Amino acid sequence: MTRIRVSTVVDAPPHRVWAYVRDIASHPDWMKDAVAIRFTSPHREGVGVTFDCDTRIGPFAMTDRMEVVEWRDNRALGIRHVGLVTGEGRFTLRRARGGRTRFRWDERLRFPLWLGGPVAGALARPFLRRVWKGNLRRLKRRLASR
Repeated sequence: MTRIRVSTVVDAPPHRVWAYVRDIASHPDWMKDAVAIRFTSPHREGVGVTFDCDTRIGPFAMTDRMEVVEWRDNRALGIRHVGLVTGEGRFTLRRARGGRTRFRWDERLRFPLWLGGPVAGALARPFLRRVWKGNLRRLKRRLASR
């Protein structure tokens, strides 16, 4: 299991950050590695939403199948990866000083054995961490421009 955690403080209150992050279809706007999202469930918000995310990191591309397993307005969005790479991901929003938001992104991923399993995860961790830190910088810029 590979665990990756990145966080940032956003200059906006949690309800404003949540209003943007809850729109799963907009995630490719601020996630460099998310190329496109296609919903596979009839609804787009809440627990039970399923979607396929075309993901590209460097030369590697795959379709990441996901299911929303946690939805707490203004607080948390949790997903389960059920495709090639499995695991769990979670965004949490906490009130920070000055009306800002502490936004944390946690992932626990399992790479398939044929792809290198735990070794692939260990090699991917620093690169994924760098990509996701960049994603958080883009998220902050998007929210600042709104």
